[in-house]
Amino acid sequence: MKYIFDSDSLINLFRHYYSGRFPTLWKKFDALVSEEKFLSVREVFNEIGSSEDSLANWARDKKNILFLESTAEELGFVSEIFKVRHFQAMIRKQERLKGKPVADPFVIARAKVSDACVVTEEKNKENASNIPNVCDHFGIPCTNLEGFMEKENWTF
Repeated sequence: MKYIFDSDSLINLFRHYYSGRFPTLWKKFDALVSEEKFLSVREVFNEIGSSEDSLANWARDKKNILFLESTAEELGFVSEIFKVRHFQAMIRKQERLKGKPVADPFVIARAKVSDACVVTEEKNKENASNIPNVCDHFGIPCTNLEGFMEKENWTF
């Protein structure tokens, strides 16, 4: 299975699973990257790539491999997401006003087009426009970081 990671799951992965303490996890993760089973989107890179930490350094190194621009098909699906008026709230007013990157609809679109599972730490909330809610609406698999590890049958 392919996985499309949202920035919050990557942040948690790098924040809590240090490579020196979890070398087996990182070997398995690197294998997924090599097998092209881990993907993301350019907007996630824009959310995480500007700081000076291990995640940002890793992302900059993988920018042209893992964090690619959206395809025309993906952009078409983003427009399908926003045809559902309720899901237009995915782009919060604060992000619009400050011109901040918003990755959520692009993560979902890449998962749909790639027949992949979204990995996010967002929770499904009733009447919300969170990633899991949108994924449920469109029948796209969605899990969190722990669920991803379970799907891959990783134990440490």
